[in-house]
Amino acid sequence: MLPLFGFTVRLLLRVLPLAAPLAVVLGTAPAYPTTVERHAIAMHGEPALPAGFSHFPYVNAAAPKGGRLVNGVLGTFDSLNPFIVMGLALPDIRGYVVESLMTRGYDEPFTLYGLLARTITTDDARSFATFTLDPNARFSDGTPVTPEDVIFSWELLRDHGRPSHRTYYSKVTKAEKVGDRGVRFDLSAADDRELPLILALMPILAKHATDAATFEQTSFTSPLGSGPYVVTEVNPGERVLLKRNPDYWGRDLGVNKGQWNFDEIRYDFYRDGASYFEAFKRGLYDVRIETDPARWETGYDIPAVREKRIIKDTVATGEPAGMSGFVFNTRRALFADPRVRRALGMLFDFTWVNRNFYFGDGVRTAGYFDGSELSAYHRPADARERALLAPFPGVVPHDILEGTWSPSRADGTGRDRSALRNALALLGQAGWRLSGTHLVNRKSGERFAFEILVTTREQERLALAYGRDLKRAGIDASPRMVDAVQYDRRRQTFDFDMIQYHWVQSLSPGNEQSFYWGSSAADQNGSRNYMGVKSPAIDAMIEAMLAARERSDFVSAVRALDRVLMAGFYVMPLFHLPDQWVARWSAIRRPAKTSVHGILPETWWRDPEAR
Repeated sequence: MLPLFGFTVRLLLRVLPLAAPLAVVLGTAPAYPTTVERHAIAMHGEPALPAGFSHFPYVNAAAPKGGRLVNGVLGTFDSLNPFIVMGLALPDIRGYVVESLMTRGYDEPFTLYGLLARTITTDDARSFATFTLDPNARFSDGTPVTPEDVIFSWELLRDHGRPSHRTYYSKVTKAEKVGDRGVRFDLSAADDRELPLILALMPILAKHATDAATFEQTSFTSPLGSGPYVVTEVNPGERVLLKRNPDYWGRDLGVNKGQWNFDEIRYDFYRDGASYFEAFKRGLYDVRIETDPARWETGYDIPAVREKRIIKDTVATGEPAGMSGFVFNTRRALFADPRVRRALGMLFDFTWVNRNFYFGDGVRTAGYFDGSELSAYHRPADARERALLAPFPGVVPHDILEGTWSPSRADGTGRDRSALRNALALLGQAGWRLSGTHLVNRKSGERFAFEILVTTREQERLALAYGRDLKRAGIDASPRMVDAVQYDRRRQTFDFDMIQYHWVQSLSPGNEQSFYWGSSAADQNGSRNYMGVKSPAIDAMIEAMLAARERSDFVSAVRALDRVLMAGFYVMPLFHLPDQWVARWSAIRRPAKTSVHGILPETWWRDPEAR
């Protein structure tokens, strides 16, 4: 299976360096200069849809309601709280059960429309953001959503949430209640134009039903939210059932029309990839996102497909592919030298693996924003990029700056002598030499050996293939299989030599980039800076990206970031798919139009006439 995770790209949690201690003031607020209240906010430019729009263009507004959607999930869970570090949680609690102040428009790079908050007010500098709640907004127990709930959620997640929550919510100077339904966030010290949008996506929890003292503990009790579904059944490690809230307050909003169409959504968990696939073929769950080209090409040659009871969809998206790769943990001395990391990338025989494992369908991942306008791969740097990179001479090699670099490609024989010679030459420069059949350190005599942490058979298969390639250079790379919970715990605490990971990217990357590769996140457990990179150049490119007001400046800053990341060789790039591959039982229908972000299961429905 290709190293991809998930298929709907939700905005990931966003981060920035910690700010000073904060104060919260509840009560009547003084008069502040304001701008016009808006129904929506865009990161760059103007929202595409006007106030009062009837529905998003990528939904079927007349989709019938009813029936059940059964989702199969490979792995397990031990929590229903996705907002904390501890535990492996069901991620769909967010959105389905717990809502935010505003919601994404998935046909735009980064535009938010009112949900719990009917409007947002901010100034040109975005030094504050005031959200005015919809008077109809209710939690699933019928209690109104209040400004006190919003401020409580902000405080709770700032103090007890995931590291990303703690980091970026700490940039708020002050939060206060304004009138009966408003909350004003003072952002004057943040100097961050994205922060109003980040706050708009903050999950809102019920103050009266949430215990701050126990919030960071894993629990099989779902948070109380305002979303269209509530959790009604939990079978630990096996099943979670969501049922539609018949009194859902937001069902008639334009942002919800044509969505949340199933009466029930069930999640069944499978521990083994083979049984997971067999269960789909038997009709035990309804939709499967396929990431294995070999299986896509041959595994669906079954009567249900030939009879069109199972539909195979290929869906193009406009989003970046993101970075899929084997991650070098540079906290380990073994991987501290970029020459070592680059050499290990040379040894991977992409052509052989792609042909033998993936029917040639895999596309080699090179940069961190492949397949989009944000990618620097095979593009020469423009004048804006060069100006941004000028204070960091030598950080980006000439070939990456000019757009001529490509990941090393072996000849597909599994025995490419040229690639081996080039890799050994680099390793020699870094202080390693061959001693018999082992690569050893010239000074210490230590053998070059490390562990690749895996949690699925598909990951193990790819790790074994990579280990075979490394063995030719005298390197001992041993896959270590662990269960999903242990894998997640070790990943969160950076207790690994190498892992396989996929960073999801959007058309409007923002503060989450600091959480991915910022220096402040390198030693922060729970961050996604798995490689442990600390680079002033990367920090500066992220800062430039966040400061950009025009799309053209923004694109140049992201491309400059892409170049610095590629130049560091922090991962051994793997593959991505050219499109989304989705297999679904024919009773499950989807809109004819797909959003630029790809398929969205909240827009699907069950054909009421299907058996």
